[in-house]
Amino acid sequence: MSVGVLVVTHNRLGEELIAIVEDIMAGQPLACASLAVRSGDDLRALMARGHEQLAGLDRGDGVLILADAFGSTPSNIAVRLGRDARTAVVSGVNLPMLLRVMNYPELDLADLSERAYSGGRDGVIRVDPAASQRADGTGQR
Repeated sequence: MSVGVLVVTHNRLGEELIAIVEDIMAGQPLACASLAVRSGDDLRALMARGHEQLAGLDRGDGVLILADAFGSTPSNIAVRLGRDARTAVVSGVNLPMLLRVMNYPELDLADLSERAYSGGRDGVIRVDPAASQRADGTGQR
């Protein structure tokens, strides 16, 4: 058994993140799906679809729900879906977060949610282009 992953985002962001991860990793180590939230969508229909996806993704070890911007409609939906005891919710989904999650398919839900958080946090790096050029040997003066 393993943890499933549901990515809840504005529009097709979740679908695209999953597609990129599949391309990079040549597959999906964990069962994964996305729930696209569009302006004007019916909230009841979204919640029903989200519950169906959770049921399909949970193979006995729960579901990690990753949402985009905290406080947004997708994040609020993720929180409502995450009221199930067999879920964990992490907001702020990005590519480093999803890659980190997929690299640890053997972890349980609690540990995987911590990896998601650390992957997202550690994947945001402020880069000084001038220093980067000097560090890699290019652009030296």
